[in-house]
Amino acid sequence: MVLVDWLAALSGFSFLIYGLSCLQSRAMAREFERFGLARFRTLTGLLEVFGGVGSLIGVWYPPLLLLASGGLTLLMVLGVAVRLRVRDGLFLTLPALVLCVVNGYVAMEAWRRVVAA
Repeated sequence: MVLVDWLAALSGFSFLIYGLSCLQSRAMAREFERFGLARFRTLTGLLEVFGGVGSLIGVWYPPLLLLASGGLTLLMVLGVAVRLRVRDGLFLTLPALVLCVVNGYVAMEAWRRVVAA
């Protein structure tokens, strides 16, 4: 496994756990209410779970990795935007920003794999 595969797997596990938390946790429900996005909590959780599973499987199937990591990148761009909108500090915004960059890198590498195939 190369670096991009490890990053995809790490991201996949992270989003799988975070997505399940988003679907089940009362604390996450309160966070989405604070964001003014309570109606999008279930959708966000499902997208994170599907993206996480897609990243894990995508390590062996680059087209799926491209779709999953690209979708997670977009989701994290929106997550950073929400954090900025509600004026959360750097400490609270940093996880979404890091996951955005990691998934963007994974998506670019997955694109290279798909084009090279």
